[in-house]
Amino acid sequence: MIIRNFYDEKLAQASYLVGCAATGEAIVIDPLRDIEQYIAMANAQNLRITAVTETHIHADFLSGTRELSAATGATMYLSDEGDDLWKYAFADDPKAVLMKDGFVIKVGNLTLKAIHTPGHTPEHMSYLLTDHPAGETPHSFFTGDFVFIGDVGRPDLLERAANFVGTMEKGARVLYGSLQKIKDLPDSLLVWPAHGAGSACGKSLGGSPVSSLGYERKTNWAFQINSEEKFVDEVLSGQPEPPYYFKEMKRLNKIGPTVLGSMPNVPAKQVAEGPLVDVRSAATVRGNYYQGSLAIPSGKGLTNWAGWLLKYDEPVTLIAESQAQANQAARDMATIGLDVVAGWIDPVDLDASKFAPFEETTCQSLDGTEIVLDVRGINEWRNGHVNSSMHIPLGYLRERLNELPRDRKIVVHCASGGRSPIGVSILKQAGFEHVAEIAGGITDITLRCPTSVVTA
Repeated sequence: MIIRNFYDEKLAQASYLVGCAATGEAIVIDPLRDIEQYIAMANAQNLRITAVTETHIHADFLSGTRELSAATGATMYLSDEGDDLWKYAFADDPKAVLMKDGFVIKVGNLTLKAIHTPGHTPEHMSYLLTDHPAGETPHSFFTGDFVFIGDVGRPDLLERAANFVGTMEKGARVLYGSLQKIKDLPDSLLVWPAHGAGSACGKSLGGSPVSSLGYERKTNWAFQINSEEKFVDEVLSGQPEPPYYFKEMKRLNKIGPTVLGSMPNVPAKQVAEGPLVDVRSAATVRGNYYQGSLAIPSGKGLTNWAGWLLKYDEPVTLIAESQAQANQAARDMATIGLDVVAGWIDPVDLDASKFAPFEETTCQSLDGTEIVLDVRGINEWRNGHVNSSMHIPLGYLRERLNELPRDRKIVVHCASGGRSPIGVSILKQAGFEHVAEIAGGITDITLRCPTSVVTA
């Protein structure tokens, strides 16, 4: 038996290739749209991908199930649980097989038994893997967004991200029932979740790639609560803000993502098409911001903030320092279905007179006339913020610009400088003339001006 984990740091998402060495067959669970990684690994292990499945209709990335099936001919195993609102629209594909609770997928000498574990979503499946030549005790549990390391999947996304009113509390109660359903599974099961630390699909996910069911029963908060009412209260409290693009991901993954055939290779442009999106590093943007552009620096946060801030029906042109940087940014966007990159421009081909550095400041330099704008998330803000600062999470800044005065300097900060350049660029795009940044964020403020930081 072969198990290979693929982890995307930018999405905090895990997918898996599971293969039978004896027969050379393999299945991929929860694939991303960038499928070459799975095909390359299968080839390296002398495996052929004969099946692909997903634990549920994802909200945080665009599924690669159709892409992988088109490339390899693999059978698509899709959940047929849940209500009619969350049935796969491409279930009539001749390569699709629909599954109910208890369905068994055969991969050579291995089997994956589908266990209906609703709560995060109505159709959610988890998979019990058994390596039959080694014995009849299940070896692994692929839990998707059901059980994470130290947490469980949030049940409020259908309501908060997809606007299905009234599903939040119902989902929490159903999730509690799913946890009761797996009480008889062995402690020895390895738990392989679909997300790790940093994902917005839960509130306290651990960073380990794998755990055991026994360990989770001892340490995961969700297994410590024996009251449904207390569980509902706890699982619905303190969840992070769901990105706007989650609703679009749900829609696209339900109807079936477009098959690309290959990931994008971005053409160089001399003239911009659509808005300019600067994907250079945060440090470069700070020292050389291009007037009118939206800064979404390359790195771990690009996918998330592109999903929050870009439109799915509007082409954009990237400001990048190289072809490789532009291609990587476009690939990151494609993982959430943002197939909108029309091209890229080298900064040397833009009007040099429109470049200028950000105004930088420190907490010691503030004189009380400024508006200190904190663009972190609500849970971060509650744990410590500048007294009398204004709090607008970055993803909501554009829609709340009318709350900010234009006749006072606005000083933007985040945690440590990863998000504040995006906030500064949003304000400058909107015509705010007096904008500065504390690049070190609340980390720097706490060190330099500790008495100014309070908790909610």
